[in-house]
Amino acid sequence: MAVQQTLTVIPPNASLNGKVTPPGSKSITNRALLLAALAKGTSRLSGALKSDDTRHMSTALRQMGVQIDEPDETTFVVTGNGKLQVPEQPLFLGNAGTAVRFLTAAVTTVNGRVVLDGDHYMRKRPIGPLLEALQRGGLDVASETGCPPVIVNGRGGVQAKRFEIDGGLSSQYVSALLMLAACGEAPIEVALTGKDIGARGYVDLTIACMQAFGAQVEVLDETLWRVAATGYQACDYRIEPDASAATYLWAAQALTDGHIDLGVAGEDFTQPDAKALEVIQQFPHMPAVINGSQMQDAIPTLAVLAAFNKTPVRFVELANLRVKECDRVQALFDGLNGIRPGLASVEGDDLLVAADPALAGTTCDALIDTHSDHRIAMCFALAGLKVAGIRIQDPDCVAKTYPDYWKALASLGVQYA
Repeated sequence: MAVQQTLTVIPPNASLNGKVTPPGSKSITNRALLLAALAKGTSRLSGALKSDDTRHMSTALRQMGVQIDEPDETTFVVTGNGKLQVPEQPLFLGNAGTAVRFLTAAVTTVNGRVVLDGDHYMRKRPIGPLLEALQRGGLDVASETGCPPVIVNGRGGVQAKRFEIDGGLSSQYVSALLMLAACGEAPIEVALTGKDIGARGYVDLTIACMQAFGAQVEVLDETLWRVAATGYQACDYRIEPDASAATYLWAAQALTDGHIDLGVAGEDFTQPDAKALEVIQQFPHMPAVINGSQMQDAIPTLAVLAAFNKTPVRFVELANLRVKECDRVQALFDGLNGIRPGLASVEGDDLLVAADPALAGTTCDALIDTHSDHRIAMCFALAGLKVAGIRIQDPDCVAKTYPDYWKALASLGVQYA
């Protein structure tokens, strides 16, 4: 068996200072790509992310007859006719959760059979609640395992009047239904079966993107939306930098007492993970309890930062993290305890980080199993800024959302072995 590539971060002897421009938002890029594909006309998406996840989305859309040009490294020019066509082959979406969930709903508008599949990690990620909601709306969708592959038999339109979904496990299910709803033959209501919703801010992000492409969304209350049957209109759309990516740079700045100019102020982000900046700015006096439900992708960053905090930190409401690219609660537990036994513990879905400022300047022999999860690789690189001997397995997995991550740290003076 081939030895998997590893990368060792060498702790810098100085503060990290400089300017780094984060990539475009993955969440917004994949929403905008889909809506532009469903629109009539040509849309120009600027500031976009070019990464594995957005490549999977754009490739799938091309398979369904959408013209997508890429004139430069941060722009997609998308030309659609308002309808997706039947692809000749199954849509392979890697481990891109947004692509699988959003497209599972969107391809019900296709007049024919569509198969959506992914890699072996994606085949473990649940999609059952979304399928059940679509089925109750009269759509023909199925999966043998409750995970991809998914088979959709589209009928060329959506006649549903209402979708009901439990949004507690993933806000992506809610966003998928909302984006589909504008393609209905009549107004469609999207209703939560409970008040809990994972990362509600991402639903707000979805609605803002839908409205930019001409959709009319009425918020009836915190659990109910009504979407008019407008379809979508092409537009020029500017995508903001990725807040989840920014959290690594904010944390690197805090850990090294440096100054990293991202070219955008924290308060200018509209993505939920930007809320992490308030917590990072409190380091090394982070709160004793941090709720992860509304800034899920920032939790790995905050958990590693907490290892160097002055006091212990308990992270709560992390159930959603167990069904991401990997079980991130377990991966964080394993990685932190690999750095020093007893550094982390798990109670249910809570992660407790013991915290020890004296870790800084020490040496360990920790091989971080990233499970090919970009966020696990990027967050444990932060630990490598303070502790020698941390080896990141499969470092190239950062290409999922931040292909230039290692170059960005290197530009600030970080070296690798």
